[in-house]
Amino acid sequence: MFVARVRVIDLETAGSSAQDVCEVGWQDVVAEPDGRWSLSEERGALLINPGRPISPATMAVHHILDADVADAPFWRDAAPSVLQPPGGVLALAAHRASFEQNFCRPRLTGGARWICTWKCALRLWPHLPSFSNQMLRYERMPEGLIQAIGLPAHRAMPDAYVTAHHLRDMLNQASLEQLLEWSAEPGLLPRMPTGPERGRSWESLASERLIALSRDRDADIRFTAETELRRRGLVEEPAAPPLAQRTLF
Repeated sequence: MFVARVRVIDLETAGSSAQDVCEVGWQDVVAEPDGRWSLSEERGALLINPGRPISPATMAVHHILDADVADAPFWRDAAPSVLQPPGGVLALAAHRASFEQNFCRPRLTGGARWICTWKCALRLWPHLPSFSNQMLRYERMPEGLIQAIGLPAHRAMPDAYVTAHHLRDMLNQASLEQLLEWSAEPGLLPRMPTGPERGRSWESLASERLIALSRDRDADIRFTAETELRRRGLVEEPAAPPLAQRTLF
């Protein structure tokens, strides 16, 4: 039976290679009959054996020990049941989803689309001073978030639970398709993030400076600078893709 849900995923890892997951957590956000979105009771976490020792540096973040995962399944075996649950998903979601996507490859997700709650927060709440998952938690104080379930931070299920509250509120402000569209683009930064202009609005920067920033190595900076140049009429709108020719049968 199909379930109208988005599954929020959070991973704790032992490194950067595709199998280095040591914990996965999830929390579902579901569409109610009245069109609103809410958190369901479907949440959980699994320890995962990364197949190699966990470094002290990563233990210091999530406090998962080698002994904790010694008898746990490998990621390639455990992932499909979490990422492709019975009833399917409308999308998967994560905060800074590009990180999770490094490990949740399409062959494990069934090709599911992704929502990045970090990118969507930039669009929906640009007035906020910071956009990390935990900062959004305390800047916004989402309704219904139970403090104890969202702790400890930097463990997979509590972090997914916190992210799901942000996602719920986003889905109640913008459509699923809009969130997916924003997530497929680089981040639209509300303020200059680095350098001597850090904290300044993009509108306050000279056009010559924006042109230079549109060639920056950072994709989010390039995209935001190009967007502001386009707003000023200094860069043409990207051409719409050609319509596919219809075939008569």
